[in-house]
Amino acid sequence: MFAFLWSLGAFIVALGILVAVHEWGHFYVARRCGVKVERFSIGFGKPLWRRLGKDGTEYVIAAIPLGGYVRMLDERVDQVKAEDRHRAFNNQSLGRRMAIIAAGPGVNFLFAILALWLMYSIGIETVKPVVGEIQPSSIAAEGNLEAGDTILAVGNKPTSDWESVNLELVSFIGDEQLPLQVRKVSGSLRQLTLDISHWQFDPDKESALGSLGFTPFRPEPTLTIGMVGEGSPADEANIQVGDVVKAVNGKAVDRWEDVVAIIQERPGETSQIDIVRENNDVEVQVKIGQRESAEGLQGYLGVSPEFSPWPEGYVFTHHYGPIDGFIKATDKTWRLVTLSVQMIGKLVTGDVSVKSLSGPISIAQGAGVSAGYGLVYFLSFLALISVNLGIINLLPLPMLDGGHLMYYMIELITGKPVPEKVQEWGFRIGGMLLFTIMSIAIFNDISRIT
Repeated sequence: MFAFLWSLGAFIVALGILVAVHEWGHFYVARRCGVKVERFSIGFGKPLWRRLGKDGTEYVIAAIPLGGYVRMLDERVDQVKAEDRHRAFNNQSLGRRMAIIAAGPGVNFLFAILALWLMYSIGIETVKPVVGEIQPSSIAAEGNLEAGDTILAVGNKPTSDWESVNLELVSFIGDEQLPLQVRKVSGSLRQLTLDISHWQFDPDKESALGSLGFTPFRPEPTLTIGMVGEGSPADEANIQVGDVVKAVNGKAVDRWEDVVAIIQERPGETSQIDIVRENNDVEVQVKIGQRESAEGLQGYLGVSPEFSPWPEGYVFTHHYGPIDGFIKATDKTWRLVTLSVQMIGKLVTGDVSVKSLSGPISIAQGAGVSAGYGLVYFLSFLALISVNLGIINLLPLPMLDGGHLMYYMIELITGKPVPEKVQEWGFRIGGMLLFTIMSIAIFNDISRIT
């Protein structure tokens, strides 16, 4: 329950920030263009809080936090006094109307830069992309990728950490080949080409790395307990952080993998675990938990081990000064924009399955996880969602900002507005398309958690 409430709270905070930023873009440029703004609302439905500003705008926070809007004076929907006609949105020049509409998505991109700039100013710890295990006969193995290789670039994009590697790998979904530049353990540089014509990547089941057949390097787990889950079988048996596992059911263990293998084979059984606690030998009786997995019913304890220290140079911090941080944040935002556009194109062509679409449930889970890791990770999450919000709103679908801009582009080319009847039908069709897309995304979300 706590995890659900935490994710819900983080989702509301994240969405509230991003909606406020988006709508503020419309609001600010509308005011600068002399348009009267009747209402600035964060959320829909019944107002929970409202205030009438000195500028005549009603500011509202509403009950349903799934969007927002800026209501401007408009003769098409309002009775406008003669003295206020010059302040109506529909009476503005074409350039001003386009600027007001484009400002929302534009500010989303600017906010992403700001969020990433703050992240880089604070500093974010990351890990060098050194390859760990390689699965035999996998795409990675057949492409001659080896354990210990450091991935320097994917395609023509440099990769300094695993986040950038994952980002660039996704951009090759649907392609035939995946070019990599790696540094071997010997120090030599190699260009590798992985055949991904039969790459099957299901983000609901495994990571992009796992689907290619390799894992990131990480230090070896020790036999010392590093974490005990609250209410887990280990917690109920009074296993404690710092305990060192010596044997399970009388069988001595030398590696953490041995412990995992024994436990997984005994779901629901009561087992004896021999541990060392503060230099004393202790025998613990524990009823092993059970849960479903792809391999069937498996046992679990609800613990994780301590790990050996990272080798020197493997863990580092992205930390930049104000100018370098701004440049880095701008580059990262631009890459997120181009990648998002690329993925939308692959959705349209069928190279990317609609199963990859995510809705509000997945976003809420992402918000909760990133917030749990700390401020810098939450800032990174906000930047990613802000970019996606900006891109989605620029799609040429009526009902979205991009649809309005499409109509204005037609007006710019033809010299006359799109007929109201055509716009009305466009809004209906756009609404149906958006409803369909959202339904698919929500269905995918539900499928992932059931």
